[in-house]
Amino acid sequence: MTQPTAATDQQLAERFNAVFQRIADGVVQRELDRTLPYEPIEWLKQAGFGAVRVPQADGGAGASLPQLFKLLIELAAADSNLPQALRAHFGFVEDRLVAMPGEQRDTWLRRFADGQLVGGAWTETGDVKLGQVVTQVTPQADGSWRLNGRKFYSTGSLYADWLDIYAQRADNGADVIAVTRARQPGIEHSDDWDGFGQRTTGSGTSVFRDAEVEADNIVPFETRFKYQTAFYQVVLLSILAGIGKAVERDAARLVRERKRVFSHGNAPRVADDAQIQQVIGQLSAQAYAAEAITLRAAAALQRAYDSHFSGDASLEHQANVEAELESAQAQLVVIELVLRAATDLFNALGASAVREATQLDRHWRNARTVASHNPQVYKARIIGDWVINGTEPPYVWQIGNGQQKTA
Repeated sequence: MTQPTAATDQQLAERFNAVFQRIADGVVQRELDRTLPYEPIEWLKQAGFGAVRVPQADGGAGASLPQLFKLLIELAAADSNLPQALRAHFGFVEDRLVAMPGEQRDTWLRRFADGQLVGGAWTETGDVKLGQVVTQVTPQADGSWRLNGRKFYSTGSLYADWLDIYAQRADNGADVIAVTRARQPGIEHSDDWDGFGQRTTGSGTSVFRDAEVEADNIVPFETRFKYQTAFYQVVLLSILAGIGKAVERDAARLVRERKRVFSHGNAPRVADDAQIQQVIGQLSAQAYAAEAITLRAAAALQRAYDSHFSGDASLEHQANVEAELESAQAQLVVIELVLRAATDLFNALGASAVREATQLDRHWRNARTVASHNPQVYKARIIGDWVINGTEPPYVWQIGNGQQKTA
């Protein structure tokens, strides 16, 4: 059972490109003022962007995974904060697409088609041991559940209608996903993300004090879609590829508009200077490669999705292994390409390019922040272990305090 593609690339572009351009028009000012993008998120909701993967029969566009990631690249080129703010949403949509058919799945697809968005809250805060889950859900006598805990990196939660929360059942210790309404008593969101990049993703602290969770929205973690880690990584790769496209766009425009030249340059116009053209050509190639590599990793995710409906457990397992490995391989290369491009763009411009008003430094800051999510060095080792020894990659990992050495 393969989800049919209900829209062509051209149809999707025609539907969303004007929205992306509108978002791009205000990105520098939002960055200067650190204005949270509530309005751009609303534009995307109105355009049905959150339902782009939902089948057409259920009110969405029925896009394939490569089509989704192509759109995320274009959105990231407009404003790299926005696809990251929607990362948890598209992950939860994917999980519902591969969920068992039934009323719960149908309910969620209708919510997505209505424009409702999902944020994420998975990472524990404070002094927790590796693998420890402090956030807990507790069953109540009336059949509902109550959620208590504190999370950081709760990306997109400020803009969301629902929250996808990694928690532990208080009654039996099982790991679960608790999906709760984002706007209700007992939930507090803080805009306290203080990173030097990706500053408006809504990635701060969320606190839960006896927040209500409906019984149907307690989902055993082991049922989560198998290619989730690769999926989340490819969202980050899409953001990086979009930053690469923005670097090419901004550098070319500024060279085209630049009137001042250096006495030791090669032409009376910067746009005609062969060395400057070489810099822009290199940036373009780096952006091209980043996008091409990301879309190849997206194709591996599509195969993992398709294999879920094949009825062949061996085929599905192999597709999941390949998706994880390809996302890791892509990460190692795309990060280097885009960080290099975000630095080299200044080789085509003068000192005025580093002025605060241009916000050209945001490309490097944002790329470096996105690239820091999943350490490259571990991915390189995982790939090497697979190539040498055939050791399968891990699909889920956690962070926390390690074992302290004693004398």
